[in-house]
Amino acid sequence: MIEVVHSQKLKTAQEAVERIQDGDSLLVGGFGLTGTPFTLIDTITEQDRARNLTIISNNLGEAGKGLGKLLNSGHIRKAVGSYFTSNRDAVQAWSRGELEIELIPQGTLAEAIRAGGAGIAAFYTKTGVGTSLGAGKEERVFCGERHLLVEGIRAKVAIIRAYKADTLGNLVYFKTARNFNPVMATAADLVIAEVDEIVEAGQLEPEQIVTPHSYVDILVINDRYEKVGGTYVERSVEPG
Repeated sequence: MIEVVHSQKLKTAQEAVERIQDGDSLLVGGFGLTGTPFTLIDTITEQDRARNLTIISNNLGEAGKGLGKLLNSGHIRKAVGSYFTSNRDAVQAWSRGELEIELIPQGTLAEAIRAGGAGIAAFYTKTGVGTSLGAGKEERVFCGERHLLVEGIRAKVAIIRAYKADTLGNLVYFKTARNFNPVMATAADLVIAEVDEIVEAGQLEPEQIVTPHSYVDILVINDRYEKVGGTYVERSVEPG
């Protein structure tokens, strides 16, 4: 049994995903499967309202896992990210013309999301100059070197994963599960954070707080997955 401290921001996963609409753009935290909001992703797959989604994430999980489930359920129209070959289903869907893919170098993706969250419209980078990823992009020369103009990224919704929250919505992360989650929390109109635990305000060490509560709109408790040997697996359902 998971003991939950009450928070005004706390919603069920179903209540939270009802805020996501057909055609929305979603920032989704995670690197591989680490730091992935599994409960929220699973809940989106179980409803039919929000389809034709644009997913902005480092990758699309793995086959049948994480965002791989959302792909297989037919909810994703377009994927924006860096590394999709970890999921063979994504590659096959793209080859069949069922999935639109926009590739962005990993560091550029992180900076574009950070810029979007900071209100920076665009920035210049050398990464991608002279490659197919730079085709059609505006260029400018700085210090004798060509740079590409890259627009900042924002989305309608961010679904992110944190380790723990307090009742106000301040978030702390667990090691590498931090990855893209903090910057995504700054770059969306609606931020839904999935956490393992909620504690009373004042119980988190201020120095540990990475995402301030002002960025977080909704908290959802992870009640479907448990950590086994360093990996999150679905909880077994007890009979009766």
